[in-house]
Amino acid sequence: MKKHKILDAPIPMRWVGPIKISGETVSQKISVPLATYETPLWHSVGRGARVSTLCEGILTTVVDERMTRSILLEAEDAGAALKALQSLKLRFSELAEVVSRSSRFAKLIDINSQIVGNLLYLRLEFTTGDASGHNMVTNAADQLFPWILQQYPYLRYSSISANYCSDKKATAVNGILGRGKNVIAEILISRDLCLRKLNTTPEKMVDLNIKKNLIGTMIAGGMRSANAHYANMLLAFYLATGQDAANIIEGSQGVVHAEVRGDDLYFSCTIPNLIVGTVGNGKGIDFVEQNLEKLGCKEDREPGENARRLAAICAATVLCGELSLLAAQTNPGELMQAHIDLERK
Repeated sequence: MKKHKILDAPIPMRWVGPIKISGETVSQKISVPLATYETPLWHSVGRGARVSTLCEGILTTVVDERMTRSILLEAEDAGAALKALQSLKLRFSELAEVVSRSSRFAKLIDINSQIVGNLLYLRLEFTTGDASGHNMVTNAADQLFPWILQQYPYLRYSSISANYCSDKKATAVNGILGRGKNVIAEILISRDLCLRKLNTTPEKMVDLNIKKNLIGTMIAGGMRSANAHYANMLLAFYLATGQDAANIIEGSQGVVHAEVRGDDLYFSCTIPNLIVGTVGNGKGIDFVEQNLEKLGCKEDREPGENARRLAAICAATVLCGELSLLAAQTNPGELMQAHIDLERK
């Protein structure tokens, strides 16, 4: 088979910030790389970043982390599928031992299941160290399959990936059970700062979030999602840091919550499916390695800590862009004028 030369596809990239971030995972001012053709995004995230430096900053919390792979087995009937499932749940430690032989870093932490007719769906959930873990969990599942089929000969192989994961699809299960890092970014902004730097008020921001992000998304039939444009910041950040860009599909499912607190605006972005890693596929490219090093995500830390740091920085970046866009949309004409000024030559 003829090998084709691998070519580069250059995408404009700029460092934006600094963003002031606080929390257990990250506590510093740090600039972020964003690779995008939508160049106004740099300015929008930059405005949010400037706001973060003029207050206490963006508090980030990594709530949970897990990577998933669902496998599909077949039995003769639902009764046989249930019998196997009940037995497998009692043998979790044996399953975890099989997984441990597939990788130094993959650890089985939970199993969720569904039975449909004679079909048994197992959603295997793992921690994967500093890798996003797509290949790691698939390999672990691949090692589990022969063991399961040997222990339960009345089951049959159907698929190594059964869509109950769910990988690169907008589903309810990911928002409920989690896939990747579940990260929350929060900020408290004074009324004066809202007026001076965002040209808006806390009340206008809360009102628009309800009417646009919550009600607007609901009538559109959004799937566990209530935000303005998480995907913009995620894609730009993913491309700059060597992530699998298709994961913005589940990554962009998340909720913006805003409140008026006294005379301040409380603004938060919850991102339950943030899939990032600092090692593995896509990370060996020079500019990616340089960007990760500059972000402080290639340090000698305990497994998983670099990836959690990257996730926290990414979540803060998402908040900056989300905050700026919603503020712009509280004022007639501001959003379009910004695009005209920045993109029209």
